[in-house]
Amino acid sequence: MLYGTITEFCTPQDCPVMSAGSKYEYHWKDDHHFKKPARVSAPVYVDHVMAWVQSLLDDEAIFPSKIGINFPVNFQSVVNDIFRRLFRVYAHIYTTHFSEVASLGEEAHLNTSFKHFILLVKEFNLIESKELVPLADLIDMLLAQSKN
Repeated sequence: MLYGTITEFCTPQDCPVMSAGSKYEYHWKDDHHFKKPARVSAPVYVDHVMAWVQSLLDDEAIFPSKIGINFPVNFQSVVNDIFRRLFRVYAHIYTTHFSEVASLGEEAHLNTSFKHFILLVKEFNLIESKELVPLADLIDMLLAQSKN
C-alpha cells in the first residue's frame, strides 16, 4: 500500500534498476519465467515481488488454511525469502523515494510499518544481517527507539 502511493515517481524511466542506493542492485529470479537473475526496473521488480508473495500466500501447500494440515518442511526458507524480498522494496523506497514519501506526509506511516517489519525480522531471524546493510543505520535507530 505504501509503495502504491509513490508509483508515479517510481517508473521504469526514473528507476530503471531495482536498487537501494548506488551500492545495492537487486535482480529478479524465480522458478518460472526468470531462471537466471535478471536486471529489471524497480516497478517491474516490485510487481514481481507482490505477485510472487500473493501466489505463495494463496498456495495451500505452503500456507495451509485448514486445521491439522502441516506446513511444508521448507516453510522457514520460503518465509525468509518473502521477507528478504519485501525488505528490498522498503530499501528502495527509503533510499530512492523518501523525499516523495515525506512530501506526501507519509513518513510516519512508512517508519511505523518498517519498524514493525524489522521487529518481526529480528525476533524470528528472518533476514540475514548482510541483507539489511542498506538500511543498517535506520534499523539501529528504530531498534534503539523501541527499547526506550
